[in-house]
Amino acid sequence: MTFLSDEKIKEFKIKANEIRTSIILMLLEAKSGHTAGSLGMADIFTLFYFHILKHDPKNPSWEERDRVVLSNGHICPVLYAAMAYSGYFPIEELKTLRKLGSRLQGHPHREYLPFLENSSGPLGSGLSQAAGMALADKIDGKDSDRYIYCFMSDGELDEGNSWEGVMFAGKNKLNNLIAVVDKNNIQIDGNTEKVMPLEPIVDKWRAFNWYVIEVNGHDFKDLDEAVKEAHEVFNKPIVIIAHTIPGKGIKEFEGDYKWHGMPPNKEQAENALKELQDLAFKIKNA
Repeated sequence: MTFLSDEKIKEFKIKANEIRTSIILMLLEAKSGHTAGSLGMADIFTLFYFHILKHDPKNPSWEERDRVVLSNGHICPVLYAAMAYSGYFPIEELKTLRKLGSRLQGHPHREYLPFLENSSGPLGSGLSQAAGMALADKIDGKDSDRYIYCFMSDGELDEGNSWEGVMFAGKNKLNNLIAVVDKNNIQIDGNTEKVMPLEPIVDKWRAFNWYVIEVNGHDFKDLDEAVKEAHEVFNKPIVIIAHTIPGKGIKEFEGDYKWHGMPPNKEQAENALKELQDLAFKIKNA
């Protein structure tokens, strides 16, 4: 990982804004899909795909690539957009989201889009998949070659399967596994702390022998430092708890759990695109 300059941060802010714009266009075209989490994770996916990940879009099956496991598959619009903008497939294809015959299914399907590392849909499964990959690399002696990154939601921590993965990874000291939890405090039925309280979330992960880092999920410099810190851990798996704003970038959407699984209509999308256009102008002229 190279030094993250102010110029680079500005570049990433512009890219994240482009990704958010594409997310709105994708959801409008599909007339279905998940808005809040996709927009909220745009900064994180931008930093990973354009700065952190060891990957090659021209050679997606490169053996030494880092692995990206998306556990909360419903936020796949942000994954697809980040992949398209980094060169895995044409940006124009994003508008086929959720269409019949499209490679871009409403939840990622590896058989349709082979650049994906996993298929996801049922919440809580991703961490176990990622832990299996990390253990396999340990057994094969490849754990020093790459990292397995698992992106998760806070809501899926209601699932018992998530904690089976947490225990398994902690027991096996999988320091080549880095989980990134989108701590946006919402899920489909409301606020996470009302639906099923997760706090004290840091203590819970630590109790299962994980190294825990908390970070502002919209601060590129903080995120970059968090990943660098994670790479220095040698005796346990790492979780980065990223505090994010669901619907980030669109005032009407921000913090409202109702946007978890609701797409914008034409008027809402037009307003959102105008807001993102204004933000792009501010970033470029800052």
